[in-house]
Amino acid sequence: MVFTLYGAAGSGSVPVEATLRLIGQDYRVIEAPTWEGEAERRKVASVNPMRQIPALVTPGGEVITESAAILIWLADSHPQARLSPALDDPRRAQFLRWMSFIPAAVYSMFWVRDEPSRLAGDDPQAQAEIQRRTIERIADCWRMMDAQITPGRFLLGEEMTVLDLYVAVASRWTPRRRRFYAEAPGMAEIVRRVDALPELQSFWAERFPLDEGWEG
Repeated sequence: MVFTLYGAAGSGSVPVEATLRLIGQDYRVIEAPTWEGEAERRKVASVNPMRQIPALVTPGGEVITESAAILIWLADSHPQARLSPALDDPRRAQFLRWMSFIPAAVYSMFWVRDEPSRLAGDDPQAQAEIQRRTIERIADCWRMMDAQITPGRFLLGEEMTVLDLYVAVASRWTPRRRRFYAEAPGMAEIVRRVDALPELQSFWAERFPLDEGWEG
């Protein structure tokens, strides 16, 4: 019973890998940093025609793409790990809301920001403006989310869910943590708590290390 995860260190596959560890599932990673070029994207093409990571292949051979979908499915499929609210849990609606918000509002910005030529062509001024605006949009999204969440020990209360893992990883990307802390002070303590989880210390060191200056 081994899962296969197409992913890369520091990418959107990191919260998926962290979840697999927390629920105690065996898995192997096919390292495919797709932003590095065509050869890496071809590694993923057989399981995801979008040639994007993460992509998860279950032990039964089913392919699941889209980070939020993978995280929700893993958490719901392993209820003993208590990483998602049950269907009748009053937190369930907000869990789904914010699990959808991150890829729709935040994660989607990186498709443009990382390669602004996709929309701006070869115009360097237009590219720079796209990068500036997408950074501000990401910061705005974190601020709006923070204003509508009342955390407990974790984002939805006293128990951690995959939402906490998702935000902890995504908030490390541009504009990085110092800006995140400023825009989302209510969530700042939560992501620091996820960073410090004893059961994930060796994992973070391997897959998304907290190198000097990592907060921005």
